[in-house]
Amino acid sequence: MTGAALLFDLDGTLVDTDHLHHAAFVAILAERGRELSIAEYRAQIMGQHNAHILERYFPGEDPAILDRKEAMFRAALAASVEPIPGIHALLDWATENAVATAVVTNAPRQNALAMLAAAGLAARLPTLIIGEECVRPKPDPAPYQAAMAAVGATPSRSLAFEDSRSGVRAARGAGAHVFGMSTGLTPDELLQAGAHQVIADFTDAVLWTRLDQLRTRVA
Repeated sequence: MTGAALLFDLDGTLVDTDHLHHAAFVAILAERGRELSIAEYRAQIMGQHNAHILERYFPGEDPAILDRKEAMFRAALAASVEPIPGIHALLDWATENAVATAVVTNAPRQNALAMLAAAGLAARLPTLIIGEECVRPKPDPAPYQAAMAAVGATPSRSLAFEDSRSGVRAARGAGAHVFGMSTGLTPDELLQAGAHQVIADFTDAVLWTRLDQLRTRVA
């Protein structure tokens, strides 16, 4: 389908890894006598780029502290991790219907490659847009605009999948139809952030109804 695309966030959207990120931050902040609840992680860290996290949680510290955190996260990744249910069927649908795909993430490139490889998705999702390699990372729409340009997609024919507030705002700002993934935030929180619809995973009937509508409208 000309101009159609499925655009995926990575952490919490393709792979459920937020608990691993949270654990790494908990360990590093504990060294500084600080605690980090899962609620605070979801509100203040999830979906944010590292420059923002450094300024908020490690002001004045060497940015290498976040390199250490990312190394801890990668070490915690199992040899293989299960992707969010339904993704392979969705990617099969995209192939059958000539719909482009891309990953759009604020994760560092090394992390993103490690996650895609561990989940067995690297070969299926070769187009990878890294927020910090764009003009501005999420919540700015620039990463999604870069993804649309990379795969030849138009905003009105792009579906984006996001689990964080910053990601939802970025995708919505780029003009995509946004599915909030309720892997971390509640449906109400995702809708308040700007998601058009909310799904639990890629098997959700709400998504497949939208895919049928997209196919019919483009045809």
